[in-house]
Formats: sequence, C-alpha cells, structure tokens
Amino acid sequence: MIEIKRLTENYTETWDAYVDEHPQGKMYHKMVWKRIIKKSFGKEGIYLYAERDGHICGLIPLIKFHTFFTGKMLISMPYVNYGGMLYDDEECKKALLTELENIRVQTNSQAVELRMVHPGEFELPQRSNKISFILDLPSDSDALMKSFKAKLRSQIRRPLKEEMYAKVGAEELLGDFYYVFTRNMRDLGTPVYQKNFFRIILNELRDSAKIVIVYSKENQPVAAAFIAGYKDTMEIPWASSLRQFNRYSPNMLLYWEVLSEAIRGGYKKFDFGRGTKDGGTHRFKKQWGGQETELHWYYLLAPGEQLPEVNKENPKYALAINVWKKLPLFITKMAGPSIVKQLP
Repeated sequence: MIEIKRLTENYTETWDAYVDEHPQGKMYHKMVWKRIIKKSFGKEGIYLYAERDGHICGLIPLIKFHTFFTGKMLISMPYVNYGGMLYDDEECKKALLTELENIRVQTNSQAVELRMVHPGEFELPQRSNKISFILDLPSDSDALMKSFKAKLRSQIRRPLKEEMYAKVGAEELLGDFYYVFTRNMRDLGTPVYQKNFFRIILNELRDSAKIVIVYSKENQPVAAAFIAGYKDTMEIPWASSLRQFNRYSPNMLLYWEVLSEAIRGGYKKFDFGRGTKDGGTHRFKKQWGGQETELHWYYLLAPGEQLPEVNKENPKYALAINVWKKLPLFITKMAGPSIVKQLP
C-alpha cells in the first residue's frame, strides 16, 4: 500500500538521498533549492512523497504561484528549467497524480505545472516548444576544441584577438555579473532578479556554483554566465552579454570558458539551458554540437481551463515588454525584482 505524505524536517536527508539516486533527479528537487526559494522569494513549498513499505518510491516539490500574472498555479519548479515528479513505477506515479489533483482542488488552483524532460510520461496536456542542448564532454579541453568545426574555432579566437579575457570565480565576481545581467535583461524587456538571489545560490551551492566573466581589453565586463553543477552535468541557467560588443563575439569566449570549466570540474555533460525552438538562442547553442532535447511541461488543469500562456511569446505581453526596454536602467533594477518573483 502506498501512502502520500508531506515532507517533515526529520525526513529531509532521506528525501535528498532519493533525489541523488534517482536517474532523473535534479538539484531543483533537493532541499537546498527549497531553501534558496524561501530565502530569495519568501515562497513556501508543498513537498509530497510517496511511501511504500517504509521507503520513498516517488516525490514532487511544488511552489504555490497565486499571482496576477500567472493566475492560480502550483509549479514544479518555477524560475528554472526542471522539476516535476520522480517515481519508481506506475503505482507510485498514479498515487502522486491523484494527490496532486487533490492539492489543486484544496488550493483552488487553476493548474499544476510539471517541468519535465521525457515525452509520454503522463496522459496530460503538455507544452514541448522549449528545448535544450546537452553536450557530451571529453576529458580535456584540447579534445573539445579539436571536435569543433573550423568556423566555430575561429569565432572562439575572435575576442582573444581583441584582447578580451575571461575570469572564473564566485561571489567576488557577482558585481560584474550583475552589471552585465541587468543591462541585458532590460534590453530584452525582461524584469531582473534581485542581486541577492544569486548571492544566496553561491552561498548554498559553494562547491558547484560559479560565475564566469569576459572582460574587454579596458577591463570592462562585457559577457557573463552563472553556472552550477549536479551529478555529472554542468548547467548554465543564466548568461548575458552587452549588445554593443556583439561584433567582437564575447559570447563565444564566454561559452568556451564555461565548457572548459566544466571539464576542469570533472563533469561529463554540459546543459546549455532552455530556449525556444528556432529562436536566436536555439541557433547559437546548436552550433556547439550538443544533442537537442525537448522539454516537456505537463499540466493538471481545472475543468474548462486552457494551457497557461505565461511567457514572452504571448502577444498580450508585447506592449509591456517594449515599454520595459525603454525604461532607464535604475528603474528596471529597482522595480524588476518585485515583478519577477511573481513570474515563474
């Protein structure tokens, strides 16, 4: 018999051990990410697990998103690319799905969103318009460079000819990262996270989270990446560059340094993060040779509800995005964090 329980403090180590051992377990399922969400956004989670014969056989972390922008949703997991349900077998999956529907009704939510990877896991409505690229990494960076086409190698060397250079670090580079990140997000029409969000991640993931910066020859930060590793994979959740330097291709040096850092860290795979199919970032990431991977986001919907459209591609946000792009930077830095915490 399977019982569905809510996580308690005395069970957190058992929860994390299950995530570590499960082949689909991500860092976002773990307790460390629960702490990050709570410290950064003040949001409490609903953490459910299925237990059979005294052992976990499945689990799911949920964050309640009842906001003006999203409507009433439960999301696993917001702000990041992955989350969703982990389970051992069909019996555990069905028990958790049944409880998810109960939780949806109890919280008066219009939808439950499960951010997963594999197709056909649930007989539920889904979106699969987002993709990532997963690149298998060799044991040394020289082998990786040799695997690239001549054009790509030339693009990587271009910023070096302009005397650009890269640094890898942690909190000591946070100011330079945020300098680039805030400007790029404003130019994209996207509200920016508070600086403390990234500081909290660096502190909580001291052994696996890093920042990579590319500088101009005048020592100005022009491209920046935030990376974090879990199991055998390094991921790049956030990356930005300054548009006025695009002609020098600092992004190419940035991603080369990130890939090299992943190899130095002993990671076997690199996850380029999500993008929209056939969009600009799709083409950029494809050139590095990774395996294209669809992201499958599944939805438990209340009767009569349609699939949520909380994304930049939704035409109803076009005016707000265009206005945001024209705002002074100090306004977007001040107003952005209070808005973006309400966007998943």
